[in-house]
Amino acid sequence: MAEPLLEVRDLVKHYPLTQGILFRRQIGAVRAVDGVSFGLAPGETLGIVGESGCGKSTVAKLLVHLERPTSGAIRYKGEDITKLSGRALKAVRRNIQMVFQDPYTSLNPRMTVGDIIGEPYEIHPEVAPKGDRRRRVQELLDVVGLNPEYINRYPHQFSGGQRQRIGIARGLALNPEVIVADEPVSALDVSVQAQVINLMERLQKEFNLSYVFIAHDLSIVRHISDRVGVMYLGRLAEIGTDTQIYDHPTHPYTQALLSAVPLPDPSAREHRDRIILAGDVPSPAHPPSGCRFRTRCWKARERCAEEVPPLTVPEAFRTAAGPAAHPSACHFAEERKIVSAGSGAEKGR
Repeated sequence: MAEPLLEVRDLVKHYPLTQGILFRRQIGAVRAVDGVSFGLAPGETLGIVGESGCGKSTVAKLLVHLERPTSGAIRYKGEDITKLSGRALKAVRRNIQMVFQDPYTSLNPRMTVGDIIGEPYEIHPEVAPKGDRRRRVQELLDVVGLNPEYINRYPHQFSGGQRQRIGIARGLALNPEVIVADEPVSALDVSVQAQVINLMERLQKEFNLSYVFIAHDLSIVRHISDRVGVMYLGRLAEIGTDTQIYDHPTHPYTQALLSAVPLPDPSAREHRDRIILAGDVPSPAHPPSGCRFRTRCWKARERCAEEVPPLTVPEAFRTAAGPAAHPSACHFAEERKIVSAGSGAEKGR
């Protein structure tokens, strides 16, 4: 793997829980992100998947500095951007841009498309001189597949897919190196999703972009990602190449997620074991001790309650350079057996 363009180390974000009206006191914290680490190479797409509430969108906000971390480091080209402020932070933000989830609320309805896409130039005038901004905005509209003559239209005059293209054009305005895409197609129809994903792939090659692509749809993430990280309750459960994660998952949570992915082949569906997890996702304000997945896991033992499993290559796979040799946060990742109900999960058809 190439030298990371973006490197995240032990990233933590806790939101305080307070009590009282006149005299507020902290009674706990929501552990939204609790020790996440990964790297992003130039030109790479890292997909981050997980259930709602697992902390993946919080990671996105931390990467673009919309939220400040409780602790940990986010290094861009070796520099920890969590310690930056003022002009230094402004310069880095130009290179790390975001595409938001909802194209209906992320665009100001009172601004024209030209003003929306050109707004970043007001903050970074060195990128496009005032007299050149209209031409630059029209070029961006053309790049994302929209008519440059739409520059004076308003967001309500566009469909959802077109609005997301406008959001992507705004993200490209400052010539960034990293795009953080937070569920960029989840609010779109399935047919439109494919068009936007194909557009993002084309733009990545054309502008040598690196993506952090956040989603809950496993099939979409596999289509666009080089590597995939699976999050559960604020932590990474497993991370590896798309082949390693989808064809050789070692963490029980990943195995359960993949068992629920729809298969187009009826015969494949008939012979596939379906893992049905018992119970609900615990509260991030009161996560389980040790392994956070243990309350729903069929492999759970006493050790799982006492020790936090490190995100590392399982010992049984370290000597072999096979597809299973990728980091997994499970004490018993090498065990493939799925047991019946009563041990945290059900195996069904």
